[in-house]
Amino acid sequence: MRHSHGYRKLNRTHEHRKAMFANMACSLIEHEQIKTTLPKAKELKPIVEKLITIAKKNSLHSRRILISRIKQQAAVRKLFDILASRYKDRNGGCVRVLKAGQRYGDMADMAIIELVDRDETSKGASDRKRLEEQDAAEAAGNTE
Repeated sequence: MRHSHGYRKLNRTHEHRKAMFANMACSLIEHEQIKTTLPKAKELKPIVEKLITIAKKNSLHSRRILISRIKQQAAVRKLFDILASRYKDRNGGCVRVLKAGQRYGDMADMAIIELVDRDETSKGASDRKRLEEQDAAEAAGNTE
C-alpha cells in the first residue's frame, strides 16, 4: 500500500525539485503571480504558504531559515517587509491556484498561481525598470 508517500516527484531528482521550487517561490514572491503547469502549482502552494508563515514570526532565526531555503536576499527582504505585514491577520490561504486551460504544444494543464490581495503593479516591475534604465542609457549614449 502507498499510504502517506507525500509529494509529486515531477520526474525530477530531489535536488532538482528543491532548486526548482526555490526559484519558483522567488518568482512568485517577486511578481506575485506566475503561470506554470497545474501539478507544479499545486506542489508550490504549500511551500510558499510555509515561507509566508515563517516570515510572519519576524526574527533573526526565521530570516536565516528563509535565506537557507530560497537563497535570494531580495525575495527574503520582500517577504519580511511587505508580505508578512500584508498577511499578518490571515491564518493561511495566502496563495491561490487558478486553472488556465492547456498549453498549446503538449496540452499540459496550465495554472496561474498568485498571492491573494496581490499588488497589480508588481508583476513585471523589475523588467520595466530594467528597460527604462536601458533606454535612458541609450539616450545618454546617443547625445554624446
